[in-house]
Amino acid sequence: MPEPFYQLEVESDPNNLITVEEFVNYFAKDIGLNDDQLSALLLAVTEATTNAMIHANKCDATKLVSIWAHVEDSKLIVKIKDEGKGFDPARIPNPTDPENLLKDSGRGVYLMRVYMDEVKHNVTESGTETILVLKLK
Repeated sequence: MPEPFYQLEVESDPNNLITVEEFVNYFAKDIGLNDDQLSALLLAVTEATTNAMIHANKCDATKLVSIWAHVEDSKLIVKIKDEGKGFDPARIPNPTDPENLLKDSGRGVYLMRVYMDEVKHNVTESGTETILVLKLK
């Protein structure tokens, strides 16, 4: 992978989200993201990691969430991989539909799509990989 390349693995315990935030802050500063980009990235990576820990890995501390980040062709690419069974993003209810507005969860994938330039999901035999792309200005 092209440089710079950053990697972090954490156990599927939501208490590790602070470590993920520190990791994002570190590489974002290293590659020179502005405050708006950093805020968007923190939100998207935290949502993807939370989904990986809670929904995919079921908060099983023996299962890891791996995060890789690198810059390629003026884009920051962040991959968040879990060890769960996968999901179909098309089946996630739209959180802006009236019947979903008051629910206290279900907005993560929507927020990732709003704040990132691209969001992709690769379901593999060993888990789901969420790929977040942020165009660097």
